[in-house]
Amino acid sequence: MIPMTMAIRALNAAKIRYVARTYNFVEHGGTAQAASDLGLDHHAVIKTIILEDETRKPFVCLMHGDREISTKQLARIRGVKTVRTCEPTVADRHSGYHVGGTSPFGTRKRMTVYAEESIFSLPRIYINAGHRGVMVEMNPSDLEIVLRGLVVRVNAAI
Repeated sequence: MIPMTMAIRALNAAKIRYVARTYNFVEHGGTAQAASDLGLDHHAVIKTIILEDETRKPFVCLMHGDREISTKQLARIRGVKTVRTCEPTVADRHSGYHVGGTSPFGTRKRMTVYAEESIFSLPRIYINAGHRGVMVEMNPSDLEIVLRGLVVRVNAAI
């Protein structure tokens, strides 16, 4: 059974079409474990990272599961000196979700969302739905509808 999370509620409220999928959550397994369990391309599994700048202002970045975020590029885009990933307890407090199930949808605090532009070239994406072991499959263009985020190039591999 799929839990009714704030993320699922946000997607429903925005009338986004999605398919909820469950997988066996493994502590510290990350997107690689989710992709393996669901038989998906790791590149199409999108991770939701909660970061903060030097003023401790939180924000969200969406990145391919098999790629890293360029924090230097993200800091430049934000117009700050540094950004860093939040500690898990801090990320949980900002998002309202537990790390490992963090979703960009329906977060406790409204935060700016940055989405790696190459995500939008994928036919489908798989992203956490606000509970460990639950993802939603959706069209990446629907991210803009529900998140109103900023599309950026922050892929460390580029």
